[in-house]
Amino acid sequence: MVAAADPEEGKKVYRQCQACHVADKEQNRVGPHLVDIVGREVASVDDFSYSDALIGLGGEWTLDRLNEYLEKPRDFAPGNKMTFAGLRKEEQRASVIAYLQSLDE
Repeated sequence: MVAAADPEEGKKVYRQCQACHVADKEQNRVGPHLVDIVGREVASVDDFSYSDALIGLGGEWTLDRLNEYLEKPRDFAPGNKMTFAGLRKEEQRASVIAYLQSLDE
């Protein structure tokens, strides 16, 4: 779905994220920056204090993992610090991921 998603629509949906995350520069806020998030190791941004729940996940942020995490962060990684309830609509998750990928090109 990400390949067919509209990054411009994702930019609109991303507004829900921007209070806590920066996507276009390596600047942490309440949450870690999202530069190069796709393919990045989980819990790997320097100078950010991650929850044990995310540290314990290991691996990379693949498209599938990002999709699952964005759907319900608390269910994906119980005990993580992100208070956002999630994006229920798959189309919204795909568009946000497409938007984040477009920034990395």
